[in-house]
Amino acid sequence: MSGLKIAVLISGGGTNLQALMDDISEKQLPMTISLIISNRSNAYGLVRGKQQGIKTAVIDKATYPDRNAAGMKVLQLLEEEGIGLIVLAGYLEMIPEEVVRRYRNRIINIHPSLIPSFSGKGYYGERVHAAAYSRGVKLTGATVHFVNEETDGGPIILQEAVAVAYEDTPKTIQEKVLKLEHRLLPMAVRLFAEGRLRVTDNRVEILSEVQL
Repeated sequence: MSGLKIAVLISGGGTNLQALMDDISEKQLPMTISLIISNRSNAYGLVRGKQQGIKTAVIDKATYPDRNAAGMKVLQLLEEEGIGLIVLAGYLEMIPEEVVRRYRNRIINIHPSLIPSFSGKGYYGERVHAAAYSRGVKLTGATVHFVNEETDGGPIILQEAVAVAYEDTPKTIQEKVLKLEHRLLPMAVRLFAEGRLRVTDNRVEILSEVQL
């Protein structure tokens, strides 16, 4: 493997960011989180990054003349850092289409449900778990997927389910799913870095050996 440069985009506490940083450090993986971008200046994930000496940036669309200007700033930072993989770890902002085009099958997102259930426009964060609770599902889970122009519609890389008990609440469901997220996201990043993900149309094949 080569030294993969990663950008992580966040909006909140950054627990998935922390899981990824820990995985890279503990396994001494040949990859680096080179940049953390948030759309919120008070996101605690920025603090996590700064504590590790990682470059951080805040790009709040409210401070730009329009959404396109903010998107071009994101793209500029990614290209300046030579980013090879973008990881969306609780990023509550639309990815500009130009970024999706430039980084086709190089943007990974973690979603707190078993896509296509409770996914798409309006399903994010605690809303996902509240919807799963209200529907009375017996299984929920987490999904890691590549990002395309459709919200939560890109090729699925990994999924894992967890049982929902009658006694569960939206909060306890969220806690169960978060444990899956912390394992699945670093795993998907490792598979990408090892060249073991092959995308055909909207399907992902996980190869047993590194692609040549």
